[in-house]
Amino acid sequence: MNIEIWSLGKANESFIESGVQYYFGKTKPWNPIELVLIQVPKKSQTTDVVRTKQLEEELILKKLQAHHYLLLLDERGKKLDSIQWSEQFQSLMNQGTKTLVILIGGAFGVSDAVKAKAKQVWSLSPLVFPHQMVRLIVAEQVYRSFSILNNSPYHHV
Repeated sequence: MNIEIWSLGKANESFIESGVQYYFGKTKPWNPIELVLIQVPKKSQTTDVVRTKQLEEELILKKLQAHHYLLLLDERGKKLDSIQWSEQFQSLMNQGTKTLVILIGGAFGVSDAVKAKAKQVWSLSPLVFPHQMVRLIVAEQVYRSFSILNNSPYHHV
C-alpha cells in the first residue's frame, strides 16, 4: 500500500523537512510514503474563507483518484492511539488498498464535498497544530505504526 500525505500550504521550513524526511527514510524499508503539497496559486489566493475552501476543494477533488482511500485529519475526527493506527493500516492493507491518502486540510478546514469523499476522519489531538508540524507528527506516527506492525522496538507500551 502506498501512503501519500497530502497537505495544503507552503513548503516545509528546513527543520520540519529534515524531520519529515528522517521518518520517511525509516518507514521506507517497510512501506512507500511521500508528502504531496497542494498549493493554491498565488493569483487565486484570497482572504475569503468560503472562496479559499472552494479553491482548495477543486484542487483536492481534481487530484483524488478512484484507487485512493481518503483519510481526513480533523480535530473533530475519531481519536486513535498508535496501536489503533497500526491496526487500521493493517486492515487497509488486508483489504487491498492501493493508495492511502492522509489529508491535512487547509487553515479553514475542508469543504463538505471533501469531507463526503473521506472514508474515515481521524483526529491527532483536540489541540490545533500548525500544518507543517502536523506533517511531521503524521510522518512519525506512520513510522511508529509500521514499527509496531513489524515488531520493531521503537514503540514502547
